[in-house]
Amino acid sequence: MDNRTEKPDRFLSPEEIEKKSFRILESLMGDYSGTAEEREVVLRIAHATTDVEWAKTFLFSPGAVESGIEAIRRGAPIITDVEMVRSGIRRSAAERTGSPVLCFLNDADVAEEAKRRHTTRARAAMRKALPLLDGAVVAIGNAPTALFEVCDMVEKGLCIPALVAGIPVGFVGAAESHDELTKLDCPWITHEGPRGGSAAATAIINAVIRLAVKG
Repeated sequence: MDNRTEKPDRFLSPEEIEKKSFRILESLMGDYSGTAEEREVVLRIAHATTDVEWAKTFLFSPGAVESGIEAIRRGAPIITDVEMVRSGIRRSAAERTGSPVLCFLNDADVAEEAKRRHTTRARAAMRKALPLLDGAVVAIGNAPTALFEVCDMVEKGLCIPALVAGIPVGFVGAAESHDELTKLDCPWITHEGPRGGSAAATAIINAVIRLAVKG
């Protein structure tokens, strides 16, 4: 007879915590109808937010995850709207493929441009990123104006990102920016309504990086 008991959660190692978390997540996923790559992204969102049902309702354009994987493998830059997203991305893994993780929000020239144009720094930061956006991976989890700017640039034919993970959060403009993203002719991942956030945006990119490096 095996009298061993499971170790209490408070004494688990990081590896044990992650394994147990994903065992729980797998039991909660049920019948998820997305691709294997989309499932990995959804699992990571659920792990970051503890909201499995919300994660399962994320929207993917056809081949979006695969496009992001290919971009990371060729060393494409990852552009974020805020430092919180940049800080959460597994840069050591991304850098194995040569992909830099960049955020221009706090650059002095971005602040000056935003003031001059009477706009947000997030929008000005995406304008500064334009020379890098064609074929890049874009992660927006905080600022709807950043996503609106990316949408505008794509609609004008100025760039075609390899993937836009666009889920800024908020009462003003977030839901509208998500909806606008779904109308773009480029790969995207988003969600209906105003919910989103940096944790989910980071989880998406980390899942894509994990798949790119693992493959």
